[in-house]
Amino acid sequence: MAAEEAGGVCRAPACLCLLCGLPAAGKSTLARDVLSTAAQRGWRASVVPYDDLIPEQAFQTRVVAADGIKREEMHTEWKLHRQAVLRCVEQFLENPEVLAELPVNCRVDRAAWERCIQALLQPGALDGSRQADQAPLLFLLDDNFYYPSMRYEVYQLARKHSLGFCQVYLQCDLESCISRNQTRPEPIPTEVILEMVKRLECPNPQKNSWETNSISLHATGDSSKSDVQRVMELISSSLSSPLSPPEDDTERKEADRLKCATSVVHQTDRACRRHISEAMQTARENGAAPEHLRSLAAQLNESKATFLHELRRRLFQEAPSARDEDVDVERVVERAVDVFDREKEEILLRIINENK
Repeated sequence: MAAEEAGGVCRAPACLCLLCGLPAAGKSTLARDVLSTAAQRGWRASVVPYDDLIPEQAFQTRVVAADGIKREEMHTEWKLHRQAVLRCVEQFLENPEVLAELPVNCRVDRAAWERCIQALLQPGALDGSRQADQAPLLFLLDDNFYYPSMRYEVYQLARKHSLGFCQVYLQCDLESCISRNQTRPEPIPTEVILEMVKRLECPNPQKNSWETNSISLHATGDSSKSDVQRVMELISSSLSSPLSPPEDDTERKEADRLKCATSVVHQTDRACRRHISEAMQTARENGAAPEHLRSLAAQLNESKATFLHELRRRLFQEAPSARDEDVDVERVVERAVDVFDREKEEILLRIINENK
């Protein structure tokens, strides 16, 4: 088999299939239908539900103070939890006989992971029989995956071990997602869904060649037989055409590009904070009332968040592959900060005029 010849970890063909989209778009419903169809074909299949595996506290916000301004920031540990989920998947692929054993300090919910792989551990799945060896293995990763970088981590894992890789994007209008979400036993706050809409970047094969093996489905509540059939055809194609480890320096170039982009965003963020502090000081010197100062702080921080998100999107998706020394990071940061500074001045002027 291709995976075996390439030094992969699985004797049987295996596939990592991403189900991505907004909360309540229908990913879990589709996952159950695909899981049932896969079982009918004799495949070993399991759903990897990120919501169950990652504890709620990983997504909590915290109030931090910088430059005299209080604001909420997303707890950064959620990234570590996401990486831990992929490590669990990789560990099972490398050594399924380990079963559900996880490191003591693992960041995923142990009971949820045990449920996740229970179907893969049924009698006969690991008995070494020829039929069990040849049964395709499918992991359906159920999550929002709103940033391409989140999906790219899964792609890297699939390529590292010569697995199949594909993506299914569930398209659903915002009103339907909010309505369905409200019927859940534990609904997600609506503001979380609204914020995710701003950040969501659906699979785009035109910009990211590694997302070529993707399809989009229009979610209507219940997945149709034709939708399930399309997904199964996509997975079957991925199983028969596993990824190959990179033979050139593409991986290094991609890592360099991401590192460079991260550096630009980080330095721009720091510079923007300084400009916000200066704007706050200017407003105080002009006798701005407390309520105007609070409004100014809120507007500036919202503007900065939106600006950095757009900057990050452009850098991560549109910038050409380049090493740090090939890019004048300082110049890129300077240009970005100039753009934000103009936005800052407009907001500051408006607040000062309101205070008069």
